[in-house]
Amino acid sequence: MASDIMTRFSLLFLAMGLAVATDAMAADIQPAVVYSMGEKHDGSFNEAAFRGAERFKRETGIDYRDFVIANETQFEQAHRRFAQRGLDPIVGVGFLQTGAVKTVAAEFPKTRFTVIDSVVDLPNVQSVVFKEHEGSFLVGLLAAMASKSGRIGFIGGMDIPLIRRFACGYEQGAKYANPAASLIANMTGNTPAAWTDPGRGAELAKGQIERGVEVIYAAAGTTGLGVLQAAKDRGKLSIGVDSNQNHLHPGSVLTSMVKRVDLATYESFKAARDGNWKAGFRVLGLAEGGVDWALDQHNEKLITPEMKAKVDAAKAAIIAGSIKVHDYMSDNSCRF
Repeated sequence: MASDIMTRFSLLFLAMGLAVATDAMAADIQPAVVYSMGEKHDGSFNEAAFRGAERFKRETGIDYRDFVIANETQFEQAHRRFAQRGLDPIVGVGFLQTGAVKTVAAEFPKTRFTVIDSVVDLPNVQSVVFKEHEGSFLVGLLAAMASKSGRIGFIGGMDIPLIRRFACGYEQGAKYANPAASLIANMTGNTPAAWTDPGRGAELAKGQIERGVEVIYAAAGTTGLGVLQAAKDRGKLSIGVDSNQNHLHPGSVLTSMVKRVDLATYESFKAARDGNWKAGFRVLGLAEGGVDWALDQHNEKLITPEMKAKVDAAKAAIIAGSIKVHDYMSDNSCRF
């Protein structure tokens, strides 16, 4: 009997020890973020990743390392340096990091990498992409309803298929609300510098406003801040991107197309911490909570009950599949 009791206690303590060891191993991670071109606090794409990392830090007490890129050559250097120092998982923010992640992940097969906005097919890489066209459809609908003339604008950053996906979804949403709506679209440039030029963004916005545009959607990183400022200065409406930018110019920013880069970053860290991180391919759209439009105290007076009802109905229809938003990246075609 006594031997039986001792055996049970031994098994209990062994189980407890294994549980503690498992928890310790799960918590023993050193995550890192490599930001895209521009500033960490850009109020948009990079800052979304920062917020996700900060959320993880607040909830777990586990700190992280990060690096702000000054030029393209630093992407590979940053990933390799982090991997050499044992940091894991490493989140690379933006399609510009595709080559760097592919190269360094192959060199460090035991390190886990998450790349956002791109696909790298390796057993230690998690690729996260978004259905930007779905979120852009919703803000395009709102833009057309807010515009008296039906003339709306779009200013993108670097001229790549990913950004044209934003513009294409935006145009479709505008035409859904007002078939007579017309779009004027400009891209800022063909190099990564297109993401970090607010002066050029403001210049392009002024040109569109002079041509009668009343609402401008900016999908251009820090360059977009110039677009939002120029619209405010001229009494026009703008639409923010990636992060909720409504607060930047209350009463002037109609809404923001929110892209949950913060969620992708947070979930990569958390999955590694909990021991269930998986490589592979993830697609986040409206149904998954990966994209959406922003309504808060800063823009609520700009959104009429009719606008809200229509955009909510369109969102539900896209999720249900009764509205299908064409994806520019599926065949590189759209009407603009």
